[in-house]
This record gives sequence, structure tokens and C-alpha cells, in this order.
Amino acid sequence: MDTISKEQQTGKWVVLPHYAFAALAFLALNVLLLFSTDAFGGHFFHPKLLTLTHLAALGWGTTIIFGALYQLLPVILEVPLYSSKLAKITFAFLSSGTVLLAWSFWNFQVGWPLHISACALVLAFLLFNLNVMLTVRQVKKWAIESDFISTSGIWLFITGLIGLLMAVNFQYPFLPQDHLHYLKLHAHLGMAGWFLLLIIGVGSKLLPMFLLSHHVSVKKLHFSYYLINAGLLLFAADHLFFHSPFHYVYGLMVGAGMLLFGLFVLDAYRKRVRKNQDAGMQQSLLAVVLMVVPIILVVAVSELVDMPEKLRLHLYLVYGISIFMGFISALILGQTFKTLPFIIWMHKYQHLVGKQPVPQPKDLYSDGLVKMQNYTYLGGFTILLAGTALFNRKLILFGGSLLVITALLYCTQVFRLLLMSITNQNEVNNTPGTNQAVGSAKKVYHEK
Repeated sequence: MDTISKEQQTGKWVVLPHYAFAALAFLALNVLLLFSTDAFGGHFFHPKLLTLTHLAALGWGTTIIFGALYQLLPVILEVPLYSSKLAKITFAFLSSGTVLLAWSFWNFQVGWPLHISACALVLAFLLFNLNVMLTVRQVKKWAIESDFISTSGIWLFITGLIGLLMAVNFQYPFLPQDHLHYLKLHAHLGMAGWFLLLIIGVGSKLLPMFLLSHHVSVKKLHFSYYLINAGLLLFAADHLFFHSPFHYVYGLMVGAGMLLFGLFVLDAYRKRVRKNQDAGMQQSLLAVVLMVVPIILVVAVSELVDMPEKLRLHLYLVYGISIFMGFISALILGQTFKTLPFIIWMHKYQHLVGKQPVPQPKDLYSDGLVKMQNYTYLGGFTILLAGTALFNRKLILFGGSLLVITALLYCTQVFRLLLMSITNQNEVNNTPGTNQAVGSAKKVYHEK
């Protein structure tokens, strides 16, 4: 990765509001979970569960991914973001749409509030895709990461469009199949098409960089890309038109793509120069391991396993939790403290390198608090998953309480970093852990 020029940097007021909103959404998600334990024993199509799912997917996951991507696309692709103004407009639609959608689901208002929120979100996804596509067009040397990132945005828009149709169908039924039929399509395209492809695209660039791994083959990533997309396309076509009993085959294709990414990370880990990992990197590697849980569960809920339909629907809920509160949340919690401190450093300190002592990104946050956050997260997620599987409300409440503590620790660190970004520049010399290093942003990134 080359030195990041000032022209390639994305303005902090484009990026940082995404982190603030996502942190608050994560806290709200876990607090609302404590008031939703009664919903965990019924059907996953429950107003409270729909609220939690969309807060996790949109307010937490998608928002922080948008913000991080706006800053990291210039780093990964080595071209500037096409439009910062477009990114700000996108955030306005995404944040307002998410809040209104969550309110609509929690109160089960399926009329105009739901329709307006769905329209706002689809518009946000469309603008995001436009910005990403016009940014990617500037790339001179195309790489597999560009394929993953650009394709994931298309799946996000398709997922949102299906969601909009379902929102209208609530009040004005017009779809030929029942609502649950399209809900499964909506959920799987969002989880595998948007989140999985995007995470692999960004992770395949950042994880080897943080590990200081060199000469890692990307062949596995090419196979992963085609397996996941082929599985999704076949699943969508079959689910809509053919209704064959081969859905498990498409699930296995996507699962194979996930395993190939896991093998890529394992290869990078074995070739790492840095042997000791900080708490953020440990959490990120744990997230890769947690991918195994939804792979196992997607086979368990398939037609291959004979079980009562009520149990299958309950396992779908466990499956969803393993993705949103497991793999995705673990990765975000870990990568936040690998990306946000660097983003703050770039905007606050990069121009001062060589002129006066400046801190490293790792000096801007407490690694001890991140470790504490990791412990409460792992305990909370494990207990929540067990409580959901057994439908034990006490376990669900205990696991949710630990996740609230995780969210509070996370918010404390994130907002401390955000406040640091707007403090007076003259305070630089008072920041602990300064060094005299002169180098590029790449060097500082690696020194983390």
C-alpha cells in the first residue's frame, strides 16, 4: 500500500458520523434485546425480532461498513472516493431510514412509516453503489478485492429492493407467494451477498496487512468469489421460479466459499511477520473462526435433516444470531480498533510527522479496555446463543446483559476517539506515547 496523499483522503466529517451512529445502534440493539426475551421462543417473524435484526444489519453493520469503506477504499484501491457530498447524502438517508424502520417494526406500523423508511434505505443503497462504482472505475490495476466490494454493493441494492416490495406487500398484498417465502430470500441475499462478500473483499486486503504477511496467494479468493456468487444466483433463481429440493447444494457452495476465505486467512496467519497480536486483531481472527457456526447451522436447517418444522424455524433464529451477533459483530468489534484509530491519526497527526512528536494509532485507545470488551462479548454471545437454542430466558437475559456491557465499553472507546478528532491541534504534544518516526501512512499502519 502506497503513501496516502492528502488528495486521496476522505474528509473526517464523511466518515466519523457513521462510527458514532453505529456505536449507538449497537448499544440500542443490545438494550432492546433485554426487553425482547419473550420473542425468542416463537416464530422469527416477530415485530421485536424484526427490529433487532434490522438494527443489527443496518444501524450496526451496514452503517459502520459504509463509513469505514469511504475511508479505506482510497487505501485499498489507491484512488480517491468519487464524491464526499454523495456519501453525506447517503448517510442521511441510511440513518433516518434505519431509525424509522426500527420504530415501524417495534410498533408494527406497516403503513406509510414502513414504506417511507424502506424507500429511504433503497435510495441510500443506490447512492452508495453509484459512489462505489464511480470510485472503482478509477482503478488502473483491477484486483479480486474490487470484484468482492463492487459485487457486494449490487447484492445490497437487490436485498433492499426485495425489502421494499415486502414492505408494500404488508399493506397492499400483490406478491404471488407468502411473505415468509420472500423473507428467506431477503435475509440470505443480505447476509451472504452483502455482508459476506464485502467482509471478504476488505478483509482479504486488511488482515494480511495487519499481520504483516507477504506473498499470500489470492487463488483461493478467486474460487471463493465465484462459488459464493454462483450459489447465491442459483439459490435466488430456484427460490423464485423452480422450488427444487436442492437449496442445500447452494448453501454448501456458499459455505465452501467461506471456508476458502478462512484458509486464505490461515495462510496469511502462518506467513505473518508480527507474531504477537493486539486485542483488536485477536477479536478479528476469532470472527473468522466463528464463521464455522453458521456453516454448520445452515446445513442443520436444510431439508437434508429431518426435523419438526417448529424446531427448524427456531434454528433459523439461532442461525441468524450466529451471523449478526457472532461473525459480523466480532469482526466489527475487532476491526474498529484497527481502522478508527488510523483514521483519526491520518486526519489529526499525519501532516505533523517529521515536524514534532506524534503518537502512533495504537496509543490513541486502551488495549486493556478492548480486551475487557472481547471477554464480555465472547461470554455474552456464547450464553445468548445457548439460551436461544434452549429457549432459556434467564440465559438469554444474562447473555444480553453481558452484551450491553460490551456495547458500553465499545461506545466509551469510540466516542473518546471521536472527541479526540475534534480537539485542538495544539494538544498533540500532550498525547502520551509519542514517537519521532517519519514515514508514510503505510508504515504507521504496519507499526500498529
